[in-house]
Amino acid sequence: MIANLAENLSASVSEDADVKAMIEAGVHIGHTKNKRHPAMESYIWSVKNGISIIDLTKTRDKLNEAETFLKNIAAKNGAILFVGTRPAAKDIVKESAGALGMPYVNERWIGGTLTNFKVISKRIELLFDLEKKQSSGEFEKYTKKERMLFEKDIARLKHDFEGLRLLNRLPAALFVVNIPQDEIAVREAVRMNIPVVALTDTNANPKMIDYPIPSNDDAISVIRYMLTCIVRAVEEGKAEGALVSKPEI
Repeated sequence: MIANLAENLSASVSEDADVKAMIEAGVHIGHTKNKRHPAMESYIWSVKNGISIIDLTKTRDKLNEAETFLKNIAAKNGAILFVGTRPAAKDIVKESAGALGMPYVNERWIGGTLTNFKVISKRIELLFDLEKKQSSGEFEKYTKKERMLFEKDIARLKHDFEGLRLLNRLPAALFVVNIPQDEIAVREAVRMNIPVVALTDTNANPKMIDYPIPSNDDAISVIRYMLTCIVRAVEEGKAEGALVSKPEI
């Protein structure tokens, strides 16, 4: 059924290569109709066997808008915080942010990461300090039990803040994979007037998002496709920014 639907959807958009690539990834497959958020109505192409099917021509346009926005952020050397804590997103988020030298959260969102950033920064500083003492051999002057406690502290801090090491100031934007999963992150960003780019599946509220991208947000193939597009845009922005700031010889 899904294969036939993909063929019909592909035929309806003629030779649009981007849309065809999204079909192959499964971007168009939303949730069941009874889980649809009312604000997603305008992004629905059809309903087949109770499944909401996303209009990929609108996804393409919204993705282009998001790419342009993030490209401009990167060109100005702005930090983009990548957030994806569901199992399907964790590794891809870490990999993508790492390739860009950007901060990320792929375990759990710590409340106050944005709204209480000074406190979070102190926790990250503590992690750096403990790691420095450990590598310098300073822990050797403590008892075995005390060293074990320090090591547990390091492990716990790394679990919570490993991806935030590069976040030395509030980010210029957030990229969120799954809104329902990381709604606290979105709400903190809204409160701090930080623009949010996010995949908006049919069960999500796009009105919370500055740059919504109508898309399945569960499938690994979709998450990888979308983050590949975002990474490419950010890389282009960083390259343009480097050219602008390069001193004339």
